[in-house]
Amino acid sequence: MTSTPPPDRPTERDFRLLLERTGADLLPGLTGAEFETVEQDLGFRFAADHRSMLSAALPTGKGWPNWRYGGARDLRARLALPAEGVLFDVEHNAFWPEAWGARPAQRKHALKSARYHLARVPRMVPVYGHRYLPGTEGQWGHPVLSMMQTDIVVYGANLTNYLTAEFLDGGIEYAEPTVPFWRDLVS
Repeated sequence: MTSTPPPDRPTERDFRLLLERTGADLLPGLTGAEFETVEQDLGFRFAADHRSMLSAALPTGKGWPNWRYGGARDLRARLALPAEGVLFDVEHNAFWPEAWGARPAQRKHALKSARYHLARVPRMVPVYGHRYLPGTEGQWGHPVLSMMQTDIVVYGANLTNYLTAEFLDGGIEYAEPTVPFWRDLVS
């Protein structure tokens, strides 16, 4: 399912032109069938702008998840990194959000409870390296988050701002994070 971008949003052509300037190796964009396979196999949906970008061209090379040939194990590991980073901080750095209630006294129980809570938060989908967008089908314009454990910052007001800032020496514009739980961790 491909959604039409709102009038002020980039088109596939806009994304293709931007990706050509990043220096990434570009393969033909993902097809509708490939999107369905990836999303079904990995249990998430691409946000509309992420889908539009990947329809325009599939960037590959160091740092880019290869949604066509990357292998399920590698892609699952990349998808798990945000939650794994939180679990690391629960175990080693006494991280515990107030919204989760009282922290269990035993570490193993704290980790079990944290896993329970993390299974209920929106899935974050890698764009490049440790930069992520939420997996929210049909939505445009989420800020791109740089995620290292619970050290999370906005790294672009939207996908085009992120790509420009990361690869073309553009400035990072700020936008309020939109995704429940993860927005509360943005510093």
